[in-house]
Amino acid sequence: MIDSWGIANTFLALMFCSLMSIAGDLIASKAKRTIAIKDFGNLLPGHGGILDRIDSHLVCIPIFFF
Repeated sequence: MIDSWGIANTFLALMFCSLMSIAGDLIASKAKRTIAIKDFGNLLPGHGGILDRIDSHLVCIPIFFF
């Protein structure tokens, strides 16, 4: 990716994906507050469930592949 995009464009793309990762986490947290639940599941005790572990990736990965 660095060879075809250059260092500056790669850096900007990665920074944007990082910000989208934070946005994904915030969106999931807002959804949990809206429906008044603490965790999305109980499959991983102490971690809040599978969706709580990957919520930041739900927005970041599609943006990265685009």
